[in-house]
Parts: sequence; structure tokens; C-alpha cells
Amino acid sequence: MESMERLGGEDQGQISDIKKVAAASFIGTTIEWYDFFIYGTAAALVFPTLFFPEQTPFIGALLSFATFGVGFFARPVGGAIFGHYGDKIGRKSMLVVTLTMMGIATFIIGILPTYDQIGVLAPLILTLMRFIQGLGVGGEWGGAVLMAVEHAPRGRRGFYGSWPQMGVPAGLILSNSFFLLLAFLPDQAFLAWGWRIPFILSILLVAVGLFIRLKIMESPGFMRVKESGTEARMPILDVLKQYPKQIALAAGAFIIINSYFYILVSYIIAYATSESVGFSRGTVIGILLFSSVVTFFTIPLFGALSDRVGRRTLYLIGTVGMGASAFPLFWAVDSGSTFLFLLMHTLALGGFLAMGYGPQASLYAELFATRLRYSGASLGYQGGAIFGGALAPIIAVSLLEATGTSLSISIYIASMAVLSFICMFLLTETYQTDIDADVAGERRSTVEPEAT
Repeated sequence: MESMERLGGEDQGQISDIKKVAAASFIGTTIEWYDFFIYGTAAALVFPTLFFPEQTPFIGALLSFATFGVGFFARPVGGAIFGHYGDKIGRKSMLVVTLTMMGIATFIIGILPTYDQIGVLAPLILTLMRFIQGLGVGGEWGGAVLMAVEHAPRGRRGFYGSWPQMGVPAGLILSNSFFLLLAFLPDQAFLAWGWRIPFILSILLVAVGLFIRLKIMESPGFMRVKESGTEARMPILDVLKQYPKQIALAAGAFIIINSYFYILVSYIIAYATSESVGFSRGTVIGILLFSSVVTFFTIPLFGALSDRVGRRTLYLIGTVGMGASAFPLFWAVDSGSTFLFLLMHTLALGGFLAMGYGPQASLYAELFATRLRYSGASLGYQGGAIFGGALAPIIAVSLLEATGTSLSISIYIASMAVLSFICMFLLTETYQTDIDADVAGERRSTVEPEAT
């Protein structure tokens, strides 16, 4: 991490406090995303068989990814609820609540009886727990990001804001490591009990996360708002009135990252292990692990680089790359070549997607005034999740069924990239914004286009 700190322009006199806060944000988000991701892997591998056994393979996969999508529809709700109270009560307390919610829901999924044992009640409870997971992660992201960004010194916000973003590949590595170990179980044992282990063990990780989070201090940005008595009375309503364009454009800009990401880490498992393609479960999970490790390191590098060249420029380049890489990615998978699959998956996830995702946390935080920042950043980010990750696997399954070719999926990804490019282009650069100069008021608009 030392080279990354130098790129981020670290002031040695301020290392200790910000490092602790950034590390705490990273660890907490890792656990949250671990819980969220093991559901996606299980949705691709086991849920169609265990919770929708009476359906055809196509309908079973569709219903399984539909329950997966429920979590994304819950995310804006969680963002609105916890963003509202995070702007009124504080960032830290909301992070404790969201982590607890996520841990309990994940544990219950791990001990949930299947359809054969309790009938239709099984998928209903599964869907409810997924909704609770979505509420938790919806409120988690904004709080974790703001704790890092609002503690960070000016000129280093991109770097430290990327630390909670690193929790995404870290959670992915952790979840897929478990499933990679379990992939060598006989199918009968994996379906009977093996898949449950990552869900049940989550409760231990949550306990560790809570212990760490309870030790960090509240965000200095929120404390200044509290001390000045300028808290918003109704943050969620105020932010919708004052920043509607920023929220809408931020949501639109996030669609490509969220949709492509869940195709890369969830749908691709089901697609590549299908009979028509033929990769083994262990090979595909191994590829996901490798590209996730690369992404873990490229996210902070791009976050730090955004402190030098700006957030918006990197985001726009990454968006173009994501749209273009979808075509060679699926060609590589269809070719049956493990090397080409690995190469293209790593370039897509660890290259182009990380180029946008690394600077995103600081960019979204900088769009909003301190007193409304939790609500605004959460709504922008989680709003994009509905049209991104919630629908992407379902649309991918449906497109393949309708057309019989993965080219249709690549075209869908490219069209999402075009939409997100336009939305990001309409947002101005934010990296030189003084986010601490607005305790009692609002800053300039951030929606007029400017040259890249």
C-alpha cells in the first residue's frame, strides 16, 4: 500500500487517524459485500435446484436471479432510510445497524429449509431475507464512504474514498474462496449442506466488524454540521428538492458499472458452467478470484490517480472500456479458452470497471452539501443499482433464451455504457471542490457540462 499512498499524496502527519478510519470502513464493507455476494453465487449454482425445483431450468434460473434482484430494489429504500437518519443522527450509528441487519439475514439464509422441506414458504423467506440484505447494503455504502471521505485531507479524498470500494473485490474474494473450496465436494454433498457454510460463518465476521466499527470516531463533517445546528429537518425530502438532477445523473452514470459488474461476477458463473459452454465450476470461480485480486489493487490506484487528473475523466474512459470489452469477453468465454476468459475478465473487471469504481465514492460524496450528503450519495448510488444489478442477470438470461447468442448480451452492456457515459458527461468535475466550506449553505451546481 505504500506506493498507493505516495500516489495519493499522503501527509505523514495525518496518517494515523485516517488510516484507522479507512481501514475500519474497508473491513466493514468487506463483510457487508461478502454477505451480499455469497447470495449471488448461490443464486447461480444452487438456488434454482433447492428453492425452485418444480420449474424448468430456464424458469428456475430466472426465478433465482429474480430473488437476487429483490436485494437491489431494496437498496434505494435502505439508502433513503439510513441516509435520512445518517444526516440527522450520524454516520457511525447507521453503520452499526446496517451491519447487524446484514449478518442476521445472511445467517438465516444459511439455516433455511428448502422447498422440499417446507414448500413455498422456503422461497418466500429467502426473498424476504434478500430484501433485508438489500436494505442493509443500501444504507451501508453511503455511511462507509462518507466516514472515509470526510475524514480524508483535501487532495487525498479519491484515494481514501476508494478504501470502502475495495471492500467489493475483497468481499468477492472471500465469498468465492469459500465456494472454490466447496466446489470440490460431490454435487450431492454441496447441495445438501456445503453451500450453507459461507452463510452460517458470516455471523462470526459480523461480530468482528461490529467490534471495529464501535471504536472509530464520528465523521468530522457531520460533527461540524451538528455543532453549527444546521442539520436538515427532513434530509431525504430536502435532497430530492435541492439536488434532483445530481441524483438522477449519478444513478444513470452508475448503471453500467453495476450492470456489468453483476454480469461479470454472478451471471457469468451460470453461463460459463452451462452445458453449451462447458467450463467447470472450479475454473470459473478461480477466474473470478484472480480478477478480483487484481481489482482489489487497481481500485485504490485509480482512486489516487483521480486526485491528480480528476474523477470524471477516469470515469468516462472506464465507461467506454466497459461497453467495448463486453464483445471480446463473451467471445472469449464462448471459445472455451481458459486463458482468453481469464484475460478478458481481468481486463473488464480489474481494468475498465475499476477505473470508474475507484473514483466513484469521492465523486458522489463531492456532489452534495455536508448536511445532505449521506442521503444524496446513497440515492444516487443505489438508484443506479435498480436498473443495473437488479435487472442485468435477468435481462441476460432472457436475451440468451430469446436469441440463442451471447452477442445480444454484449449489445445490451454496450447500450448501458452509452447511457452512463451521457449521464457522467453532464456532471462537472468535483475533485477540487472544498467539501468543508458548506456547513451552512449549498455549493454551486454540478450538472452543467464542461469539457473533459
